Amino acid sequence: MALKVYNTLGRKKEEFKPIHAGKVNMFVCGPTVYDAPHLGHAKTYTQFDFIARYLRKKGFEVFYLQNITDIDDKIIKRAAEAKTTPEKLARKFEDIYKQGMADLHITSVTEYARATDRINEIVNQVKALMDKGFAYKIKDGVYYELKKFPDYGKLSRRTELQDNDAVSRIDENADKKSKGDFCLWKFYKEGEPFWETELGKGRPGWHIEDTAITEHFFGQQYDLHGGAIDLIFPHHEAEIAQQEAASGKKPFVRYWLHTGFLNINSAKMSKSKGNFLTLEGALKSYDYKTLRFFFLSNHYRTTIDFTPQVLEQSKNGLQRLKDFTCAIKGDYDDKEHKAAITEFSHKFYSCLDDDFDTPNALAALFDFVRQVNTKGKPGKRVHALMKEIDELFDFMSLDQGSIDNEIEALVQKREEARKNKDFKLSDKLRDEIKSKGYAVEDTKEGPRVKKL
Repeated sequence: MALKVYNTLGRKKEEFKPIHAGKVNMFVCGPTVYDAPHLGHAKTYTQFDFIARYLRKKGFEVFYLQNITDIDDKIIKRAAEAKTTPEKLARKFEDIYKQGMADLHITSVTEYARATDRINEIVNQVKALMDKGFAYKIKDGVYYELKKFPDYGKLSRRTELQDNDAVSRIDENADKKSKGDFCLWKFYKEGEPFWETELGKGRPGWHIEDTAITEHFFGQQYDLHGGAIDLIFPHHEAEIAQQEAASGKKPFVRYWLHTGFLNINSAKMSKSKGNFLTLEGALKSYDYKTLRFFFLSNHYRTTIDFTPQVLEQSKNGLQRLKDFTCAIKGDYDDKEHKAAITEFSHKFYSCLDDDFDTPNALAALFDFVRQVNTKGKPGKRVHALMKEIDELFDFMSLDQGSIDNEIEALVQKREEARKNKDFKLSDKLRDEIKSKGYAVEDTKEGPRVKKL
């Protein structure tokens, strides 16, 4: 089955065909590093991590690029409050962000690109827009003139801001030619970071950094652009206006993919609203596998309403998979499952080929697990399949290793206590085993031990 993706630009699923056969240039908007990442970031970047992994599984050579916005009004403001420099603040939260991504096992990004490392490219793109008549200069900076670009709004189907739009800065100036015009280059203000350039002393606007970065790495057109849904307007509209005006080529990007919000009590999680849970805080209560399972159990385009209860449900679902994988006998040739594996694999990958439909793919996985549990025991064929699946999802517990001698001795001692009907000692030993990071499950075949 050919891979189909939902393209925000066309508002429909389309067969995925990159510009160059076998190669995918993929860009996802990264963080503005003025604070620690929250669960909303974790959702978006886990889901795009999966998308990149699946594209590679399909045989594509993927260059996954993500920007780091390390110069911004929010960074300048937060640095002043913390009595530090914007650069030091940005580097601190960039490190925290990257550590958070590592903790979530987000491993698919090829390169992170800082805005401040691409000032020359930004200046060159602003100059190109000025030379072609799409930008003008006023007292506080260089602005993009939207009326010169009739296609503005083709991605979002609108041209005005709404409440849920992500706005890094509001470019208010009475001298602008029209209300929607946005700043490409902000002239120097006392106390702010600046660069000496042909445009004058100043710093970049928010939207221009992404198109300058992607043009540097990918050229004037590329395959896939991702981000959260709140970036569609005005940020992604501005990117299209900038790059298509500067290059004269359409489309700037072939496929636009957007993730749904992560809500708390039905309200979008965001730093500005103060209703956010940091990724670091979440990882203190739940391991990365539970969080990945939670995010990937939902379709990337779906808005998720977060509650502690839904994470507990994810934890329970993950435990069912863990119990199944712990029962796999790697030295057993489970050829009786060969047909079921073939049937499941077709269904599983058909779901993923349909716009990365992870919830239905996982539903098929749980159906397969139930089928195996009722028709035999899992062996090396099922193990190979689960390992293949986990290369995409990265939330299962496979190859946990042998149980050390101390735990084996405690398990044996507990089993003897049970046989002697010394249940008080048996319970005490179970608790001791649990305190060392293991659980004992009593089965007809004897005690089964697994890591917690």
